[in-house]
Amino acid sequence: MALEPVVITGAGVISALGHSLETLTSALLRGESGVRYVPELEHVGGLRSRVAALVDGIDPKQIPRRFRRSMSRMSMYAYLASVQALEMGEFPEEYLANGRTGVIIGSTLGSTETSERFFADYFTDHSLERMRSGLFFQLMGHSCAANVAQSLGITGRVLAPASACATSCQAVGYAYEQIAFGRQDAILCGGADEFHPLTVATFDILHAASTAYNEDPQQASRPFDAARDGVVCGEGSGVLLLESKKSALQRGAPILAEVVGFATTSDTSSIANPDVNAMYTCMRLALEDAGIEAHELEYANAHATSTMQGDIAEVQALAQLFGDKVPVSSFKGHLGHTLAASGAIELGATVAMMRRGEIAATRNLHTIDPQCSGVSLLQRNLQISPKYVLKNNFAMGGINCTIILRSYTHD
Repeated sequence: MALEPVVITGAGVISALGHSLETLTSALLRGESGVRYVPELEHVGGLRSRVAALVDGIDPKQIPRRFRRSMSRMSMYAYLASVQALEMGEFPEEYLANGRTGVIIGSTLGSTETSERFFADYFTDHSLERMRSGLFFQLMGHSCAANVAQSLGITGRVLAPASACATSCQAVGYAYEQIAFGRQDAILCGGADEFHPLTVATFDILHAASTAYNEDPQQASRPFDAARDGVVCGEGSGVLLLESKKSALQRGAPILAEVVGFATTSDTSSIANPDVNAMYTCMRLALEDAGIEAHELEYANAHATSTMQGDIAEVQALAQLFGDKVPVSSFKGHLGHTLAASGAIELGATVAMMRRGEIAATRNLHTIDPQCSGVSLLQRNLQISPKYVLKNNFAMGGINCTIILRSYTHD
């Protein structure tokens, strides 16, 4: 069976560094940080981390009220990013309801903020009398995907992967496969997450959250750096519009890049700790899916969350794959870790940089940890228009995911 080539025709972003792909990419290339001190975290007993990368300036009223009522913040982020992706891709409105356009957008959980508000009220007198009818639609695990489909009138396939940090990377990969096998012509794919203190607490309890830079927040997230001390949590949404190349060419759509390889694997060695060989295997399978060799890669966007173990394991796997021949950077020094949104946000930025001919260095990488040696870690922006790039996302629970992109050249 011949597979349909799959291309990216649009991308939307809501992030701590801007509410569009253009704004985000420019901020990344300037080396800006979206991390700040969060006073609200002072009131959480036992929580040591006080920093996060938060989205500001979103006006919920730009979303029609009839749709907004069933949306939490993360669903709003996903909706706004999806609208951007459709606009960038010049996607015809009449295609949305033809059954050949789908949605694959996931989150780590349903809205924790909404859940907290409900139970804070419920436990006062154990009454449901004040519960609003739209509550469940904000809490359900597929809230982002369902709300995007409902608000935009999309009638094709709807999926909602929930694999923490690998969520939106998987969403893009699954969309790629659905289109490649001819099951859909176009899919909005990605992820969204909203910030909540319990997210930070999860990493803090595991001794994986940044706590040493509360007084200097913009230095807190520092992938691969010898002075890194853990994750800085963020929020937002990234959504890509994937299409069959045939469909995109027929309607004269702007093509940004091609998705040519995907792999996702389960690492059963540990539910919490990364494994070098499992990471390597995932990347190798993605390269095999793309039909290329490691030496053909020209850039790798690392998962690199700024944890002690995770950064080292990923570097060792990358070194095993291609040594020091391929430049590597992470955007989490700028953005923190946007969790379920991270893969699609970072993929969108990577595509934009491929087209600009400039790749952002890792922010706050001042002194490379000796245990992170063996690959070419970018400490300055690199002027390059790579043909093939690799994107990693690795999640707790042993979920590994890798995407391979190719720059697009007109036939």
